[in-house]
Amino acid sequence: MTELDKKINEHFPGLVVRKDLVKIVKGNAIVPTYVLEYLLGQYCATSDEKSIESGITTVKDILRKHYVHRNEAGLIRSTIKEKGRHKVIDKVSVSLNDRSDCYEAAFGNLGLKKVLVETDTVKKHPKLLVSGVWCIVDMEYCFSEDKNVTPWLMSSLKPIQLSHFDLEEYLTKRKKFSIDEWIDLLIQSIGFNPEMFNKRSKLLQLSRLIPYCERNYNLIELGPKGTGKSHIYSEFSPHGILISGGEVTVPKLFVNNATGKIGLVGYWDTVAFDEFAGKKKKVDNALVDIMKNFMANKTFSRGVETLGAEASMVFVGNTKHTLAYMLKHTDLFDELPEKYYDSAFLDRLHMYLPGWEIDIIRGEMFSDGYGFVVDYLAEILKTMRSHDFSHLYQKHFELFSDISTRDRDGIHKTFSGLMKILYPSGEATSEEIEELLCFAIECRKRIKDQLMKIDSTYAKVNFGYTKGDKKVIVKSLEEAEYPQYFSSMQASNDGEETLHTSGEETNREKRDQAFNEEPQEKHLVFQENQKGVSFERLFGPYLKGASKITITDPYIRKFHQAKNLMELLEVIVELKKPDEEIDVELITTNDEFDAYKQEEYLSKLEESMPTAGINFTWKYDDTHSIHARHIVTDHGWKISLDRGLDIFQRYDYGDAFSLANKLQQNRSCMAFEVTYIRVGDGELL
Repeated sequence: MTELDKKINEHFPGLVVRKDLVKIVKGNAIVPTYVLEYLLGQYCATSDEKSIESGITTVKDILRKHYVHRNEAGLIRSTIKEKGRHKVIDKVSVSLNDRSDCYEAAFGNLGLKKVLVETDTVKKHPKLLVSGVWCIVDMEYCFSEDKNVTPWLMSSLKPIQLSHFDLEEYLTKRKKFSIDEWIDLLIQSIGFNPEMFNKRSKLLQLSRLIPYCERNYNLIELGPKGTGKSHIYSEFSPHGILISGGEVTVPKLFVNNATGKIGLVGYWDTVAFDEFAGKKKKVDNALVDIMKNFMANKTFSRGVETLGAEASMVFVGNTKHTLAYMLKHTDLFDELPEKYYDSAFLDRLHMYLPGWEIDIIRGEMFSDGYGFVVDYLAEILKTMRSHDFSHLYQKHFELFSDISTRDRDGIHKTFSGLMKILYPSGEATSEEIEELLCFAIECRKRIKDQLMKIDSTYAKVNFGYTKGDKKVIVKSLEEAEYPQYFSSMQASNDGEETLHTSGEETNREKRDQAFNEEPQEKHLVFQENQKGVSFERLFGPYLKGASKITITDPYIRKFHQAKNLMELLEVIVELKKPDEEIDVELITTNDEFDAYKQEEYLSKLEESMPTAGINFTWKYDDTHSIHARHIVTDHGWKISLDRGLDIFQRYDYGDAFSLANKLQQNRSCMAFEVTYIRVGDGELL
């Protein structure tokens, strides 16, 4: 176990589970993750390997004996008949038979219908009346010659969910973890390996949880296929439901006027619409109108009566075009059905989660570390719905006065949701609060930017806040990457404001100059997940014409770091004339743990470069005096790099068909800064 895993087990014993166990026990059972982890939480919530092995055997045995596969439904019914009683795990839904004045249950996999249910059971578990709930049920068989009497009886029913939850204990134990440890614990809890994500990517993943902890929160996520958009809403929590975007009606979602039966929004904390995108999808106009009113006012009408509900609405769908194409030719909402491509509907969204920033899910991304049993985390989030953290930033910051009420609502709810997830006691430093506030502003600004393209009646506005006497303007990451597509939408600045992008101060003019042909002195800041960056564009103009280049970087040790160096040498080869030879020297430090591999990588580079006219040499500086990372040329340039050459996030090095593997500009960056300094001969020495 990692140190974090040990700490998790120390402070949350019995409430966490090793995340790779789900795959081990699942087999061919088509059952939500929270059902499996409920069982694992009963038998495998420990770090003891023998107990885990025993628990896995028990859970597998329970699933084998009691989980109902559709193709084995007949066998299970026979077992119930022959034994007289048998426990089953199945999805149960209940409806009212008004002719016989009784409640009747239907079993999703077992195939039984019209099984009598006691009124008290329905009152205790009202979600049985809407789309069904996964349950552990004791079934009995008692034959009767009366054809009107069903032989199938339910002696007990227990929904699969946590029976109790202590918020104060949770808040106390949260304080035992640093914010980075806590974020990694949450990332492991949703099944991912935190080492595969940077800070911003983790924040994007955790933002998918906001609808579970924030009432009436409206989120949209559009992006490429395969990024796991719907997983959180289909298998993560017993308090959420995922439905197809084209398979919902007004009675099903809101209320049936004929029967008075409340729809999904009255029973579920989160209602998510899968495959929401699709221009040609047919949509009920009445549904859109009622949805707009509900998203804005939390109410919907049933004839002359107005009803309220607390469900959050989530819309997830796939995009067909690249980000740059959408920004230039259409907009970020272009894939939505025509009826939803309406400024009044879109303006009611609180957050646009940029799906194009989230990596396509790969096998190595999944965690084998410990995380909360998802049912426990689901109860945490549900409990936090009754809290409001939306104004905690106001002790330190103030939003610009020209930000509209609807924009403020979106910012407040996103900020509040993230605070509940990361700082559930409400205690955070000014810097930590600022990071979340910037992110919340960015996510609402993304919506407003597109609304201004769709509807010209929306006024231009600066999104930002005051920080003491300083004004800070927040800009989205895509605006940092493609400022040319946003220039016509910007409100005028007063000349005193600082440009701000996702928590990092930057200067757009200086950043754009990085890609000019003529080298100039400047300082540049790049954001996490930013794309379009390559060594050729960063360093090319400054390395061209040099006959000697010295690279100082103490961390050229691992394979990916050596690969970065190789790609820089490739740029130098492309820049030089065929009849030129260039001396390139690397100064680095010795890898104490795997020196053999490090020397192997560097020796191979030394052997292969001479054929291309590059005399590559390397040496260790083990005086521990290397701290700064930089590149120095013999014709007067010093390039200072706060991260050295290690500026790219993880990608699949072994995938020969991945563009990210071949083209640096297709990779997501880590946050980094570059300073270009012109120096004299004496300074070079």
